Amino acid sequence: MSKPVVTFATSADQPNLDVEEHPLLDAVAERGMDPRVAVWDDPSVNWGDAGVVVVRGVRDYAQKRSQFIEWAGSIPRLLNQAPVLAWNTDKHYLQELEARGLPTIPTTWLEPDAGLTKHQVHCRFPAQGDFVVKPAISSGGRGTGRYTSTDAKSRMEAITHAVRQLRKGRTVMVQRYLETIDTAGEISLVFFNGLISHAVSKQAMLHPSFRSVEEVQRETAVQVREVTEAERNFGERVRSVLHGYIKDTVGRDMQLLFNRIDLVPDGKGSFYVMEVSLIDGSLYLGAVPQAVGNFADAIAQRVFW
Repeated sequence: MSKPVVTFATSADQPNLDVEEHPLLDAVAERGMDPRVAVWDDPSVNWGDAGVVVVRGVRDYAQKRSQFIEWAGSIPRLLNQAPVLAWNTDKHYLQELEARGLPTIPTTWLEPDAGLTKHQVHCRFPAQGDFVVKPAISSGGRGTGRYTSTDAKSRMEAITHAVRQLRKGRTVMVQRYLETIDTAGEISLVFFNGLISHAVSKQAMLHPSFRSVEEVQRETAVQVREVTEAERNFGERVRSVLHGYIKDTVGRDMQLLFNRIDLVPDGKGSFYVMEVSLIDGSLYLGAVPQAVGNFADAIAQRVFW
């Protein structure tokens, strides 16, 4: 009897998956499945023979968003599912989360069809403190920059950055840089099939000297953490909102195979949602001993249901 096939869809820059996910192939095989890896936009791949397709490390979706969404819609057994991926490719989803009652980092949205001048862009930047400029459609930190509002040179660089993105037809997000990121760091909660698997804390990725670049920025200094009751409760609140949105827009609930929720303390005893990663974000499988097994178990549950 042939084993069920599980194909991990990745991008051309890492055709064998990220290094931390290599053990996942053996773990999936040990659970009675036939693991394979394929580049999502490789024309030679026969996706009809791919079995269950798990999206991992598709870091170039932002540069080929329309193509990626079309590809996702063509895969019948895709995890996470195509409508969810399409929504998660554009950070306007944060507006939806906020509208449904979740606290997100206060953001000024600069839309390309508004025809903003440099002066109008300048007036939309914070008057004090550091702030971040980034495109709404991006992956791995591409096109993200941190600037200082009271430094004339830095502010001018931020204007140039934002205007360049707008002229490319990209929505630009302007967010005040939260000092709690420097002191408390970011927190990532990783869920598999709706159950929390593990959590990590991350030191700030954007340092004050950081300037916008187009290449991928990788996070470092990841530390395993025990999930606090407050973090767990907030993560469940985010999960509930996500599933409510999915049910309202798709017409039915869709169980997420994996879901990474990034939080940052708000300084008032609660949290802001920084990001929800359903496509390409690291799941920090190498940081926690049980993480690979947890993910493989979750895949097996979906394959053998």
